[in-house]
Amino acid sequence: MTRLKPLLSIAAVAMLAACAQNKNADVSDVVATVDGHGISRNTYEQYAQGVAGKPAADLKEEERKQLLTSLVRAEVIASQAERDGIAALDETRAAMDLSRLQILQRASQQAYLKNRQPSEEELHAEYDIQVALLGKTEYRASQILLDTEDAAKKVIARLKAGANFAELAKSESKDASTRDKGGDLDWFTTSDGPLVAVVKGLKKGEFTQEPVKTQYGWHIIKVTDTRDVTPPTFDSVKERLVQLVQQKKFQAYVDGLQSKAKIDTKL
Repeated sequence: MTRLKPLLSIAAVAMLAACAQNKNADVSDVVATVDGHGISRNTYEQYAQGVAGKPAADLKEEERKQLLTSLVRAEVIASQAERDGIAALDETRAAMDLSRLQILQRASQQAYLKNRQPSEEELHAEYDIQVALLGKTEYRASQILLDTEDAAKKVIARLKAGANFAELAKSESKDASTRDKGGDLDWFTTSDGPLVAVVKGLKKGEFTQEPVKTQYGWHIIKVTDTRDVTPPTFDSVKERLVQLVQQKKFQAYVDGLQSKAKIDTKL
């Protein structure tokens, strides 16, 4: 049997639809009924698209039946939840409200952007912005991560005395993901991570003279190499640029709506 991508959120939406809408479904346009509650073909089609990523008509018969079985089970659960009073609980109502907001936000975004495809000029402008954010230099660095500042200072003292950085990383670092590689963090640009400012202040071969604190612990960083950044070609990232431009357009639209809305917060 072909496995369909499981989406709990889609199942949750299906249950919401079952509770809120299917009771009034047109009998001539239902794909199943559960205790007299009809599951509309539209709900089924939306469910198929969300779970399988394609219209029900494009699925095999076995897959369509599997989807319908899952949707019927969701209606059974929802109906029982209604009878048990679960749908009236504060936490359930809050979850349903959040699902409603997410669905409407997604639908609103799709509707707003439908006829607002980015122009080539907009995409090239966004490309220039993203390339500028990359910076001109790419860094390769290594780290030794310790639990305490005192432990990190002791390791720094050993490095100053001539100890090998990679060997100390293997024996002392608490970061399992880089320890066996001598602390190697691989290549990264100035847009990656909280340690970038520290790295930019070091020359090739230098390490931090004082430990650097992050949420993970105390870091000792050494720059092992640098190279000029080679940005990706416009064509190779065009799809991502479309997404970025559309996100900015919708964000501007939402900002405009919010500026006109009467908002009163209580927190």
